Amino acid sequence: MNVLKKLLLTIGLGAGLGLLAVAPAQAADDDLAAIQKAGVIRIGTEGTYAPFTYHETSDNKLVGFDVDIGRAIAAKLGVKPEFVEGKWDGLIAGLNVNRYDVVINQVGISAERQAKYDFSKPYIASAAALIVRADNDSIHGFADLKGKRSANSISSNFAKLAERNGAQVVAVQGFNDAIALLLAGRVDATVNDYLSYLDFKKQQPQAKVKVVARDDSAEFGRSGVLMRKGQSQLKAAIDQAIDAIVADGTYKKISEHYFGEDLASKIR
Repeated sequence: MNVLKKLLLTIGLGAGLGLLAVAPAQAADDDLAAIQKAGVIRIGTEGTYAPFTYHETSDNKLVGFDVDIGRAIAAKLGVKPEFVEGKWDGLIAGLNVNRYDVVINQVGISAERQAKYDFSKPYIASAAALIVRADNDSIHGFADLKGKRSANSISSNFAKLAERNGAQVVAVQGFNDAIALLLAGRVDATVNDYLSYLDFKKQQPQAKVKVVARDDSAEFGRSGVLMRKGQSQLKAAIDQAIDAIVADGTYKKISEHYFGEDLASKIR
């Protein structure tokens, strides 16, 4: 029996007595039932953020760590995944207009976002990395960003970290654009995902960039599946699905494919 059926069986036992009491306040919980009825979970993602969500150059297939995690979660829920791509700056807001049911795109679990949306338990942990050109000798830590230009997706946690340290944020669409501006000398730095940096260096080891500092705090290190507020049933089902893919080795297989190691221990 898949995770979704188990959850619905459990909550269904008391549903008859509770309907009148919860109807107005819990109306948003219908997302889980709607997903089950449709047989599809719609997943918002960028498609331009390697190694998490991007397109293969050979056949343009959407791939990545987050994409495979989304497919694995959908399988545990007993439904099919449908990926809806969009630019980062409007991606989270797409939940508000029902473009998709969840967002799986390295969305950091921050208090500000938790006030407006629900998150699953973390499915990956990374860090914020301060990246500069290899010949930069003036930036050694985040405090050195004061008065400097940092390339970042404007609404990201990384941009906010740069701004808190006095940087002028230059808006870009994603990691690749940020690195391009950095290498061209148009910005002094970028604050970005450490795992993305490692993947970039694996693909382009000769690139003249380096990491000079990291912030491993939960705001930047832990990402979860994002969903609309009040989704207690959907959250419970996705949390169970994450536990299940860790337990059965699916997570290990996906993690080792993209990062060469099992990152499960970092989210427990």
